[in-house]
Amino acid sequence: MLANAIKKRLSKEENQKGFTLIELLAVIVILGIISVIAIPLIGGIINNTKKDSDVATANQVFNAARMYIIGEKAGDFSNSSTDVTLTNLQTGGYLENPVYLPSTKVPLTAITVNFDSQGKLVNASSGYAVVLSTSNTSSKSYTAEEVLKSKPSAPATASTAPSGT
Repeated sequence: MLANAIKKRLSKEENQKGFTLIELLAVIVILGIISVIAIPLIGGIINNTKKDSDVATANQVFNAARMYIIGEKAGDFSNSSTDVTLTNLQTGGYLENPVYLPSTKVPLTAITVNFDSQGKLVNASSGYAVVLSTSNTSSKSYTAEEVLKSKPSAPATASTAPSGT
């Protein structure tokens, strides 16, 4: 008799199909918790990647400007503020035409790279060494340390206009 009761109980469980409401609710709650944690983290990763790619572009512009002055101006960095233009770098083959700012996918329209007389990258009086300007009148500005390390500092390093941050 006990064996028959156990067989009936087991046969009902074997024929049972689907999930109970409690099981479905538990899965939904777990997925909700995971999404609440994961979505902000993914957004932060995307923002950091955009900043890193913009700094890498500033580093590329710096290296192209340095090679341009060494190759075309015989290493004379005294007039680098007037010699180094986006057009000169592109026509000389040091940068592709057009160069896009990775974070916004907008082409650069002007650049500013500040060298000292020995060809070292230095911060100008504005506090920035490399400024990348785009057609929508915004610019991204980077210090010499950021460009040479190719990593942005902890606070927002690029701004709509140089504001000292």
